[in-house]
Amino acid sequence: MKLKGVHHVSLNVADVEEAGRFYVEVLGLEVLPRPDFGFPGMWLRSEAQEIHLMGVETHEAPEGQHFAFRVDDIEGTIEELRGKGVEVSDPMPLPGGARQAFLRDPSGNLVEINQPAGA
Repeated sequence: MKLKGVHHVSLNVADVEEAGRFYVEVLGLEVLPRPDFGFPGMWLRSEAQEIHLMGVETHEAPEGQHFAFRVDDIEGTIEELRGKGVEVSDPMPLPGGARQAFLRDPSGNLVEINQPAGA
């Protein structure tokens, strides 16, 4: 068996419309067509990866669980997000020269911004 990467991450959110606006208008993801599964949701894309939002009224963000978006300029990304009113941590170094910062979506889910070493 050889896995070829992550196709999508499914993310529970309390309010699909609110979370969708955040991921589209603030983070710049693209909305994809989604079949009607009988519950609220939204499919989004960032380059080759997808985020599938799933509406769960009783959603409580799990502590520590997160996913990361890769960026080339973490300082510029943080500045842009803060300019849009998003609370973002200061960048922190990782072993090997990468850097990371964290923010939360409207449902409280933890999102990492990651600049790989050499980017």
